[in-house]
Amino acid sequence: MTENEISKAIVDAAIEAHRVLGGPGLIEDVYEEALEEELRLRGIQVERQLPVRLVYKGKVLRKPLRLDMKVENLVLVDNKAVADWNPIFEAQMLTYLRLTGLRLGLVINFGERLVSAGIHRVVNGLPEEADFNAKPPRRRDAKRDSDSI
Repeated sequence: MTENEISKAIVDAAIEAHRVLGGPGLIEDVYEEALEEELRLRGIQVERQLPVRLVYKGKVLRKPLRLDMKVENLVLVDNKAVADWNPIFEAQMLTYLRLTGLRLGLVINFGERLVSAGIHRVVNGLPEEADFNAKPPRRRDAKRDSDSI
C-alpha cells in the first residue's frame, strides 16, 4: 500500500472508531486504542507509543520522542481529543516526519463533533495524488466556464 492508500484506510478507521465510541468527550488514549484495534481488524499493521531516539550534535538524548502511532511503517498518526485546534499540532507532526524520515502524517482530533472535520494531513516531500485533494469547481467558476462556451 502507498502512503495515500494507508491514509485513506486510517481516515475510514478513525471515523468508525469515533462513531462506535459515540463521538467526542473521551480522553485521547481511548480513541487511540480504539483506532489501533480498528486498524488491526482491517489487517493493517500498527505500532503504538513508539519510542524514537533523538540525537543532538552526535549525542543520543536520554528521553526518546514518543510517537502515538506508526501505520504500515509509512504513516505517522498523532491523536488529539481537544475542543480547540492549535496550528502547532501540524508543526509538531512536520517535525516528527523530518526526524523519522517519513513523508506523511495525520493529526486526528477526536474532539470534533464529526471527526472527519478534525483530520489534518501533513506532508514532508510526498507528491500529491491527483484524486486525493480533488475538489469540484465552485458554482460561480462552473457558471463562468459554461458562459464562455
